[in-house]
Amino acid sequence: PGTMAVAPPAAVGVLFRIVGYFTDRPMLGAEALASFLMFCTITGIVMALFFDNVGGAWDNAKKYIEAGNFGGKGSEAHKAAITGDCVGDPTKDTAGPSLHVVVKLTSTVAILLAPALVG
Repeated sequence: PGTMAVAPPAAVGVLFRIVGYFTDRPMLGAEALASFLMFCTITGIVMALFFDNVGGAWDNAKKYIEAGNFGGKGSEAHKAAITGDCVGDPTKDTAGPSLHVVVKLTSTVAILLAPALVG
């Protein structure tokens, strides 16, 4: 999983640096890496918000059903909500916040790789 955050920025930067060398655009690698970094940051923020909100919705759905709605405890809706709660808690508590680490790692790799792409 760590390779998914480290390898793509390096691959994009080096690949476009080579393409830029042959097309007379020496800064193409740095430009492509900056674009890739913006894309990763925006996508990571949106996905983290999605995971946090969906996990909370699944958790609150179980509480809503246990309050007596949709048949209350013991109903088919409650059984489904328990499954949703088992998925929602890890989604809300770990998957969303962990994307922050992935975005930071990708950014750090891009910053460390930038001098090689400019010179």
